[in-house]
Amino acid sequence: MTDLTADEARRVILRAQGLLGAGPRRGGVHAMLRRLGAVQLDTISVLARSHELVAYARLGAVGRDQVERAYWHEPAKSFEYWCHAACILPVEHWPLYSFRRRAFRERRYRWHTVPDGVDKLLQQVRDSGPVMTSDVGGAKNGGPWWDWSDSKIGLEWLLDIGELVCTRRSGWRRVYDLAERAVPAELLAEEPSDEECVTRLAAVAGRSLGVATRGDLIDFLRLKGRHAALLDEALLGGAAGLVPVTVTGWPAGKGPATAWAHPEALESEPRGRHRTTLVSPFDSLIWHRGRTQRVFGFAYQLELYVPKHKRVHGYFTMPVLAGGRLIGRADPAREGGTLVIRRLSLEPGLSPAKWAGALHDALWSAARWVGCDSVRVEHTTPETLAPLLSTPTRPT
Repeated sequence: MTDLTADEARRVILRAQGLLGAGPRRGGVHAMLRRLGAVQLDTISVLARSHELVAYARLGAVGRDQVERAYWHEPAKSFEYWCHAACILPVEHWPLYSFRRRAFRERRYRWHTVPDGVDKLLQQVRDSGPVMTSDVGGAKNGGPWWDWSDSKIGLEWLLDIGELVCTRRSGWRRVYDLAERAVPAELLAEEPSDEECVTRLAAVAGRSLGVATRGDLIDFLRLKGRHAALLDEALLGGAAGLVPVTVTGWPAGKGPATAWAHPEALESEPRGRHRTTLVSPFDSLIWHRGRTQRVFGFAYQLELYVPKHKRVHGYFTMPVLAGGRLIGRADPAREGGTLVIRRLSLEPGLSPAKWAGALHDALWSAARWVGCDSVRVEHTTPETLAPLLSTPTRPT
């Protein structure tokens, strides 16, 4: 049993996530993807799309085209599938999601009942090559957001069960192709058992998170029922390769351990420079809001779906990471070449004089990355923060 203080656990987590030290930044975007295990996708683009923001937070001002090429390279180095949510995943992890593909096939339902004619749709992709929904009748019937056409439902179902795969996007629309054409044959031939899939994915999640409770691992992989039970067996029996740890202040779990850690995360003391950056709401650093509170003491809610008059911090509030802590939050927008911050808030109890420079650096670095040449902050909390934001930029 390894005992960690809460501060030690936080630094282990930051290094595992590629946000502390230079080592985790080596190898570029694809190495980052392999280290994180999954990068969430989302349709919303305010400052940039989330999968771009995740790379930026760790690698700095990497070109956005470079990020896209690293994800959607041909031949495929990654594919889209369901992990914590819809995610970009390393293509070598294709076999590990066999358990989920089998589960979908057994249910024959996810959000919609599977229509007749999916075999014809599959044959159409086989004959014509990669398709988008516009090539097979369009995505919607014309009603609400989830009023999908039969063609869209069919394509998504075939993706769910692994007959089709998405390895790239065009104008943010999925391009579907046969898995047998896009996934290397040796990976396609692997069909591990549910137990092996969950065990190996537990190691992936543990490596990405650094230190994690059972609940953190469950949330990362979105496991429930018998698959959650398989995770418990893999943890307690040692098959997942994660070691039990206790973290001061973390709630006790079942047994003496409060959490689990990847052995590599404990081999050396985390050292190096902390990243100063804006963090996407969909970044795996903060996927689990309870974990975010536990690790950083940071209560975070994405207010995108909160009625405007009830929002406290803003539409697309992004946490600000500096000095290994989440020190505040910014609500960004764009007006031509200006990055507009509708509201910039420093966490209660923190000194504006101490942290204004880090907030300034985070905003200006993000602005330059997306091609803005000015920054305008409209409101600050506390108000005394505003005049301090002219602090000269420090290296990050």
